[in-house]
Amino acid sequence: MDDSDKSSDAQATGERADTPHSSAGHGFSRSARAASALGSALRSELGASMRAASSHWRQRRAQRAASPKPTLPPTGSTRRRHRILAALAVFVLVGAIFVAGILWWALRDVPWEEIADGSIAPVVVLEGADGSPLVQEGPYQGAYTRVDAFPRHLVDAVLSIEDRRFYEHWGVDFRGIARAFMRNLDAGEVVQGGSTITQQLIKISYLERDRTYRRKIQEFVIAFWLERRLGKDEILTRYLNNIYLGAGATGVPAAARIYFDKEPAELDLGESAMIAGLIIAPSVLNPIANAERAEERARIVLDAMVANGKISAEEAQAAKATYAELQPTRPATRLGSWFADWAMRDAREIAADYRGTITVATTLEPQLQAVAERVVREALDGAGEGGPGQGALVAMGPDGAVLAMVGGRNYQESTFNRAVDARRQPGSTFKLFVLYAALKAGIDPRDLVVDQEISINGWTPENFGGRYYGRVPIYEAFARSLNAAMVVLAQEVGLDKVAEAARELGIDAPLLETPALALGASEVTLLDLTGAYASVLGGVAPVEPWGIEAFSADENGQSFRMGPAKRPSLDIGPYRDHLVGLLNLVVEQGTGRAARVDGFSAGKTGTSQNYRDAWFVGFTENLVVGIWVGNDDDTPMRGVTGGALPAAMFKSFIDGTSLDALSVEVEGTGSGEVAARACNIQACARAYRSFRTSDCSYQPYRGPRQLCER
Repeated sequence: MDDSDKSSDAQATGERADTPHSSAGHGFSRSARAASALGSALRSELGASMRAASSHWRQRRAQRAASPKPTLPPTGSTRRRHRILAALAVFVLVGAIFVAGILWWALRDVPWEEIADGSIAPVVVLEGADGSPLVQEGPYQGAYTRVDAFPRHLVDAVLSIEDRRFYEHWGVDFRGIARAFMRNLDAGEVVQGGSTITQQLIKISYLERDRTYRRKIQEFVIAFWLERRLGKDEILTRYLNNIYLGAGATGVPAAARIYFDKEPAELDLGESAMIAGLIIAPSVLNPIANAERAEERARIVLDAMVANGKISAEEAQAAKATYAELQPTRPATRLGSWFADWAMRDAREIAADYRGTITVATTLEPQLQAVAERVVREALDGAGEGGPGQGALVAMGPDGAVLAMVGGRNYQESTFNRAVDARRQPGSTFKLFVLYAALKAGIDPRDLVVDQEISINGWTPENFGGRYYGRVPIYEAFARSLNAAMVVLAQEVGLDKVAEAARELGIDAPLLETPALALGASEVTLLDLTGAYASVLGGVAPVEPWGIEAFSADENGQSFRMGPAKRPSLDIGPYRDHLVGLLNLVVEQGTGRAARVDGFSAGKTGTSQNYRDAWFVGFTENLVVGIWVGNDDDTPMRGVTGGALPAAMFKSFIDGTSLDALSVEVEGTGSGEVAARACNIQACARAYRSFRTSDCSYQPYRGPRQLCER
């Protein structure tokens, strides 16, 4: 029975106690005590329960304090923010990888070190024997010039028109790009570029010319890197020396020489403005080809200099006034372009291990060169119909130093060098080697030889004019150039001995040892043949033609003498007098009478079959000259022989020269004053495997390196 039942019972009992009965008081007292005991029990149980509950909550609070707080389930906005941040992180990572890949693709083959140290092909400057520059008709680059050696107004002109904020930006001018963009947008076409001088230098010197995204990336990155690595002045120096300025001129020094025949320091304000104006379009604005447009552009440059605060309006106006009298023109051909091309072959080999400017002093004599070019031009122009279309002339000293060289009628029309690169049949000029072989065999020039019609394996040599003279002295057969007699002499001496004699005197061409060899059937060059005749005049062999007197390198300040790559090793003195005397007889009484001059002269004529080639090679006391005329397509000339036009050209050349006015001694190796030490690059390289071009030294078997003085 529960408490409610007890209460009900108690209530019922109490109701019954209210009736008049004798036992009512006792029942009430018992009920009161029971109720009091129940209340006490209830209070005790409730207190225990409350204490237990309090203890339980204290334990729970301690547990919550000791354990991590529970994470509330994320709301929708929190989850969205987390997804955005994760996507952004992935995007940045992928973008970084993509950019890194693009940069690797664009920059993987950039020659960083070569760009930084400027290890590009050296600038080779050729000078004549008198110190004058040899300006080539084709590509030409002048001596490397530092920025502080240019006139200030030239630097200001270039910066004002090309990059006025050059000393303010870091390789890329974002302000300039924005300005150019707006101007081009207004004009509706590209009227202005935003490239800086640094970017232009990178384009012209180091990168491919195609307009590709790869090149633009390279240009952008290298520009910042180059600015920090080199500095402004070095960048500007390289730019001014390497920018193309039209008419074959690379760099301001070349343009100053090509257009005004001046050194850069000699340029005035108007000339500087004109050169600066060429940069934007050198081929179109070339002042030699288009003086009007060049002047118009130069005026724009002067106005830009005024706007940039570099000159006053009055100075600009005065410079503009000079253009009325300014007549840019390329320097005259005083300078032997065929010779320059030939000498440059060896000069580039010499300069290969150097940097900067290599100044090469050559043996070319401007005075002789001018005469040689005039003689060839006048002879060909006056030859008439059926005459030769081309000609060549080489003049050298007895030691082989080439003093003048003409390789054709007109260099602008044909740069092919017929004096050096054309192999032609030398005709009777080759008989010199038959005579030399006979002398070496002990045959006396006064001995008789048979001149009559002969047939050798079906081949019949014919004398000019078809006449034969029977038994004649060798000297007469040589002087009168009797073909049959000289073939008989060659057969008697031995064709192998004739070929050997030619090689001893300097003929390097392949020689066919057939009977026709005696009459010049094997092809040779004019340069080699003239060198062989120089061997006779000098009495030593072989004389090798050479054109470089000395060279100096700005890189280390060293200067060296040069000379022929191979020195003569054979003394032909015992035969020299006979050879010279017989060659003189040709001029005095034989086929070369048209070559006679005041004083001593000697030489030999030559005409190949069907008049395809005509030659004269001869010498005075100190000058050897070889001349050839003919046609490039090997077509015959109309009756032109070596004793006619070439012999007459020899006389004209000798008569037009004045050896007293020469800058070098034609009997020696030139002035040699520009160099302190001898060092023949080619000879030393052949002699020593350990040879080093940079200081002209070699390593002997013992001891330190030594200077090669060959």
